[in-house]
Order: sequence, then structure tokens, then C-alpha cells
Amino acid sequence: MTARKKKRLRIVLTKSPIGYSERQKRTVRALGLRRMNQAVVQENTPVIRGMIAKVQHLVTVEEVEV
Repeated sequence: MTARKKKRLRIVLTKSPIGYSERQKRTVRALGLRRMNQAVVQENTPVIRGMIAKVQHLVTVEEVEV
């Protein structure tokens, strides 16, 4: 029996949310990002994908296997 590796997303804040709407700032914060160039690893779920879509101009995303 082979164990399937879960896909996760590595999200990096590449642009400052200063000057953007408060809603986008809160979305970045909810993703776990606080500082520029900070990276977090999140589960690859529809909820997280939707949050990323709303702030895609501020972050970079890559898939990682865990």
C-alpha cells in the first residue's frame, strides 16, 4: 500500500498590501502572512485557493509535497 503525498501550497507575500483595500489586507493576514517575503505553507483546499485568488497580485504560490 502506497501512501499518497499531500499537496500543500507555499505562499510568499511579494508585494505590500499597503494602499489596497482593508478586505485584501485582512485576507493576506488570514493566510498567515505578516511581513514581506514571508512564506507560509497551507493546505491545498478550495477555501485557501479562493483567498489566494483575491490577492493573487500580492503573493506568489507554488505547490510542495509534504
